[in-house]
Amino acid sequence: MEDASPSFDERLQQAKLDAMKELAYGASHEINNPLANISARAQTLLRDEQNPERRRLLEAIHQQALRAHEMISDLMLFARPPQLNRQMTDLPRLVETVLAELQADCAGRDIRLACRVPGDLPTVHGDPIQLAVALKALCQNAIEAAGRDGKVEVTASMAAGAPPAAPALRIDVADDGPGVSPAVRPHLFDPFFSGREAGRGLGFGLSKAWRIVEQHGGRLWLDESGEPGAKFIIELPLSDPPS
Repeated sequence: MEDASPSFDERLQQAKLDAMKELAYGASHEINNPLANISARAQTLLRDEQNPERRRLLEAIHQQALRAHEMISDLMLFARPPQLNRQMTDLPRLVETVLAELQADCAGRDIRLACRVPGDLPTVHGDPIQLAVALKALCQNAIEAAGRDGKVEVTASMAAGAPPAAPALRIDVADDGPGVSPAVRPHLFDPFFSGREAGRGLGFGLSKAWRIVEQHGGRLWLDESGEPGAKFIIELPLSDPPS
């Protein structure tokens, strides 16, 4: 008989999620209110401040307070993701929209952003807003890693290894950066992990993407085939996961 008990990795991941929930709940109550007060006070002072240097400092305070608030919001999304608003989602259009939002950033860094997504792919029953958040996080991670004059490529296709009874779509996000070292790979999707390699920003972006894909009943992993650069792969089932 096959052992159905959770593996060590699964138990460890669940323990991380439980700890993350406790931290998120505490942070949301104890930190968000002071941050809101700091942000509001900085905005109030900005209205009457004429000194350029003081205005610069007040704007920096306001922006950093907003950044801290966004980090807590990201933590809450990872610990307690919102209810999915599932609908039939046109994946090629979603990819096109996300990449259009990133074109200016890529142009400013001389990064080539390539896309190979067939227009005849079947629709996915998922939350288009959350799926866009996940894809954008992966693309931003790839852009940071590719660096100036680098290349980021997004491709989509039917998942080759999926069983006929459970077809799935696959999205690859690849960059030609330095890749991910073996020491970092086990922590790729851990929130707050501070390791950065050649500009590759780890932490909430990849964590959010992993959590959103998991919530859709899919998988997100790093391709370890040994090819240059890094390639993250999303696999999404065409039908809803069992409840």
